[in-house]
Amino acid sequence: MPLRENPSARQVRLGTELRKLREAAGRTARETAGLLSTDQAKISHIEAGRLGISEERIRRLAVFYACDDAELVNALCAIARESRGQGWWDAYRGILAPGFLDVAELEHHATYLRALQPMTLPGVFQTEDYARAIYGGHIPPLPAEEVDVRVEFRLKRRQVFERDAPPPFTVVIHEAALRMRIGGRKVAQAQLGHLLEVSEWPTVTLKVIPFTSEDFVEATQPVFYAGGVVPHLDTVQVDSAVGGVFLSIATQLKKYGTLLDLAEQAALDAERSRRFIHDIAREL
Repeated sequence: MPLRENPSARQVRLGTELRKLREAAGRTARETAGLLSTDQAKISHIEAGRLGISEERIRRLAVFYACDDAELVNALCAIARESRGQGWWDAYRGILAPGFLDVAELEHHATYLRALQPMTLPGVFQTEDYARAIYGGHIPPLPAEEVDVRVEFRLKRRQVFERDAPPPFTVVIHEAALRMRIGGRKVAQAQLGHLLEVSEWPTVTLKVIPFTSEDFVEATQPVFYAGGVVPHLDTVQVDSAVGGVFLSIATQLKKYGTLLDLAEQAALDAERSRRFIHDIAREL
């Protein structure tokens, strides 16, 4: 089996979890290689996501590692059964940077979603004009065709909310993000109008932290939290000017989960948030 040149974040996560199980069991890569009748290099590749592994081997490893968490093992086997080409985002492989595809895949497999947006609105809820303005401000400037494909991809991410059982999504938006006139006044107004429509979607809870809030001060970076089929597989993406970073260590998950809890507690409730957004749209 050839090595993957660019494993997806989900493939890397499978390898990471297998490494965690091995280390928790006090087993060496050499011992694991002996069990599977392979070499240590292949174990390293599997644990880095560069090489796939069968469901049968995962179950053998679970026994070897004395892992009795059946739900976790089943979830890891489900990841192992996945193959490229199954998701709509795979059509953009080789066209967009892997990070774009990883976010779409994360959304697709999540059982619930949470987000904190301090300065911009959630990508999955952006209008075409708003998204185009975001990418149009890229430094250095992006070629027109690159902007087009990024906008197209961003709009397609909405389909996660169009399926029969979309994941519940709780998003907290800071007032600063609502008042930013990205793309100009008309674009910003249309975006807020769309956001009000989104707030009525049955699985979306949208809350706003106003400038007047005295209970929440950490509003420096976008945070995206995706719940896994088991809590052990939760994932956080923290965005920055140089790209997003995926986090999965238990202490990191706890830290950002707590941050989101505090943000939701400090925010206005859903109904007051809708009125707040409506008032801002009228003021623009």
